[in-house]
Amino acid sequence: MTALTLSTAAAPGLRADAIVIGVAKAAKGPVVAPGAEAVDKAYDGRLAGVLETLGATGAEGEVTKLPAPAGFKAPLVLAVGLGGEPEKDASYDAEALRKAAGLAARTLAGSKKAAFALPVTDAGDAGAVAEGVVLGAYSFDAYKENGKDPKARNGKAPLAEAVLLGAKPRDAAHKAALARAAAVGEELNRARDLVNTPPNDLNPEAFAAIAQAAAKEHGIKVQVLDEKALAKGGYGGILGVGSGSASAPRLVKLSYTSSKAKKHLAFVGKGITYDSGGISLKPAGHNETMKCDMSGAAAVFAAVVAAARLGLEVDVTGWLALAENMPSGSATRPGDVLRMYSGKTVEVLNTDAEGRLVLADALWAASQEKPDAIVDVATLTGAMMLALGSRTFGVMANDDAFRSAVFEAAEEVGEPAWPMPLPEHLRKGMDSPVADIANMGERMGGGLVAGLFLREFVGEGITWAHLDIAGPAFNEGGPFGYTPKGGTGTAVRTLVRLAELTAAGDLG
Repeated sequence: MTALTLSTAAAPGLRADAIVIGVAKAAKGPVVAPGAEAVDKAYDGRLAGVLETLGATGAEGEVTKLPAPAGFKAPLVLAVGLGGEPEKDASYDAEALRKAAGLAARTLAGSKKAAFALPVTDAGDAGAVAEGVVLGAYSFDAYKENGKDPKARNGKAPLAEAVLLGAKPRDAAHKAALARAAAVGEELNRARDLVNTPPNDLNPEAFAAIAQAAAKEHGIKVQVLDEKALAKGGYGGILGVGSGSASAPRLVKLSYTSSKAKKHLAFVGKGITYDSGGISLKPAGHNETMKCDMSGAAAVFAAVVAAARLGLEVDVTGWLALAENMPSGSATRPGDVLRMYSGKTVEVLNTDAEGRLVLADALWAASQEKPDAIVDVATLTGAMMLALGSRTFGVMANDDAFRSAVFEAAEEVGEPAWPMPLPEHLRKGMDSPVADIANMGERMGGGLVAGLFLREFVGEGITWAHLDIAGPAFNEGGPFGYTPKGGTGTAVRTLVRLAELTAAGDLG
């Protein structure tokens, strides 16, 4: 991970490979953002004009390189766009800082040290810049010949060190913000690694082993149910989905507890380590990225470990429902009826609607502990991608106030989300003539139908929310801001923020 330090040093005298500054977009042209005063002064106050001559506008996602002024020990100035200027007397938006810092970190791959002279007015700004750096410097090259060094990015090592200028190294709040950014960023990158790992190396058993190792390292209690324990316990959903694969399913329970906790949160993650669709086989063109179908479990895993590293005063239990959905002679067939852990029976009409089956068992298991709230995370439906696109996840819940709280937490940490309804009239479409419920309903509103199905397996009286991250969990396009191509780690920061709010007594 990129090393993070706070410094009050002046930019001209700092030995580094580059000085990163911010540029904002204004009506009359680019404006140099606060934090870069020393750099602007070295250009005789004409830095904005120089940048404009080079084509800079200050727009988000823009990078402009120029030689450092005479007398600077760094050879390069890297100007990154922050988007529009904030309102008068307001600071720059935290997400704008995260994106700009992440873009700079990506651009500076191969550099040993960079000084970030972005606008930092308080500890929150320092944390945003630091988080952006850690996330933007991410790379996954373990399977490339030039990536045998785990630190390499296509032959270039990620930025080794980032020095945040304008922060307060001795201030407790600034140091805490930096530590939080490092912990959350590192765990989010762990989730990205899991999503990006090829499915031949990450089956349910391997995922469970990784979770066990991390739990031991961070003082988290872990329990793994293998196929025998799942059969004995009656986990028909997880077993049914995993029955077609040579790799047996697992249910992993991670328990982080705090002696000062007054609340208990349960996070449940869909962990389909590869999804072929089963007997309802996916068509050509829809299989290539299905290693990402365990993104929900990766997010839950990372969030629990982050909560432990941060020492949050809240109990957090993570449930990872792990299975591989494959077609074979032993696979679940359309028309089969599964008896779930809750005792309800489900008629399987489509084996490619498997995520809701493993989640149903895990949701009921989580409900037995009577947590104050349950949040599940899943790459659940293509319908949600059609509704919200590739960068926004849907939020459904059995409580409107909790749905709003989850949405607001996501927006606060920079994860685009949107509140979605659970229309009661869609429930009837899942009525089955042979079982308590079918795993499919009306085609239109399929993402909402899936949410209604999951609601059936949440214990009575328990507050619950469902995050359908099918769109943003895996970025098939080019990198942007601090978001890489491939696994994104979506929902980790939302879950961590929910845990922080709960610990502080600000979430219900």
